[in-house]
Amino acid sequence: MKKVLLTIAIVAAGFTANAQNKNEVKGGFAQEDIYVSGSVGYSKMSGAGDASIYTFSPSVGYFVSENIALELGLAISGSENGAAESTAFGVKAGADYFFTPKNDFSFVVGAGLGYTTYKTETAGIEGPDRNTFSLDVSPGINYFVSKSIALKASVGALSYSSSKVDTGTKSVNSFGLNLNLSNVNFGLTYKF
Repeated sequence: MKKVLLTIAIVAAGFTANAQNKNEVKGGFAQEDIYVSGSVGYSKMSGAGDASIYTFSPSVGYFVSENIALELGLAISGSENGAAESTAFGVKAGADYFFTPKNDFSFVVGAGLGYTTYKTETAGIEGPDRNTFSLDVSPGINYFVSKSIALKASVGALSYSSSKVDTGTKSVNSFGLNLNLSNVNFGLTYKF
């Protein structure tokens, strides 16, 4: 209980200190700004069977107006679970709407189109490739910690995807809405 109260006190002190410096803006975006952004992830599980997963998602963005940035990015991931391995490589194009881009803190809504190819291999035998087209919309936040560096986070997504395996089977289409805290993505942004 003491740790919880101490954490709350530290957070409250941070907000109070931030409120006193409210007029000081560290960063923010403007029209024609260029930035690079991305996220990386790695997890390793052990127990009955060892497994590991990695992700790398770099992107570059350009503000075409005061509130709208267009973005191009890559999505690279892989996993290993015993004798099974999978890799994925994708490209994504999208747009982000920043509600208060000139401020340190801004709510963001992003939409993107993506195309990803998945490859699998089990015990040295390659499986069929799976190609996926996706469309998603997700809410998030952006916070500048310095003039050029911002932290970003997005929560869940409203998404549609269509996947087809190279074996001639029918496409599998899915539609979903996931806005819970089990699907939070964190990343960094560097503004030039």
